[in-house]
Amino acid sequence: MMMMKSLICLSIILLPLVSVVEGGRLGGGYGSQKPIKNLSDPNVVAIAKYAIGEHNKQSKENLVFVKVVEGTTQVVSGTKYNLKIAAKSGGGGKIQNYEAVVVEKLWLHSKSLESFKAV
Repeated sequence: MMMMKSLICLSIILLPLVSVVEGGRLGGGYGSQKPIKNLSDPNVVAIAKYAIGEHNKQSKENLVFVKVVEGTTQVVSGTKYNLKIAAKSGGGGKIQNYEAVVVEKLWLHSKSLESFKAV
């Protein structure tokens, strides 16, 4: 009888905790995409410039950063930035938008360009 009472008390304590943890995952916790509110934040701009620089190295193009048009972040194994970046060719061509995905791992002091394409 005492064991049953203990089990009931433990269930009453743990059930709300499990609900909160599960709700956090589904309602905007780890892994969910969040819009970037300040597109001119220096860190966001640095990530966008990094994406353009890496793309230029890989493609031998000469794109120049103009601005971040929109973006989201997602916590994965690091921070995943999904950015729409306005850029133009180094010769002063027309401005075009590009989608870039960059994963930043601060604890490793590393970034990697996952994808970069014109939209």
